[in-house]
Amino acid sequence: MANTAAGDPKVDLVKQIRSHEVAIAELNALSSSRTVYQKNGNLFFRTTIQKASASEQKQLDLTKASLEKLNSS
Repeated sequence: MANTAAGDPKVDLVKQIRSHEVAIAELNALSSSRTVYQKNGNLFFRTTIQKASASEQKQLDLTKASLEKLNSS
């Protein structure tokens, strides 16, 4: 059962979408004075909640576009 899901790119994309949605919800729940760190490569950089949310939203949109592309083919 796990072997069939592990090789399916659609399942991986759905998991990534869910992960980005959770990250956005968690960022929105933080107070504006809170410090956040965003991972770029292997390093973490301090940033604002707004910039981190925008970045997560961009990643979410890209992942959703990839899933749509897979669904249409």
